[in-house]
Amino acid sequence: MTQQHKACYGTMFHDTLHFEINDEMKGKVFSFELDSMGLVGSDRLVKADLSEWDDCLECREFDHCYKLCMAKLTLGAAISKA
Repeated sequence: MTQQHKACYGTMFHDTLHFEINDEMKGKVFSFELDSMGLVGSDRLVKADLSEWDDCLECREFDHCYKLCMAKLTLGAAISKA
């Protein structure tokens, strides 16, 4: 039997494998933006929404949700190197 979770479960971070250049990629708490400046390189920006973080900390599912989010990030990082 699958446990019911809040709609935001597992979404603290945006999917790092699928993103748009020059656009904010927003998860529930953390967001990032990769700004391309043409041939001269790019700028990277990471943000955290502390009010959403506080909301997460109050959630009874925080520990499990955080572990799922970190596992997704780790797998994404591993396969992005392939």
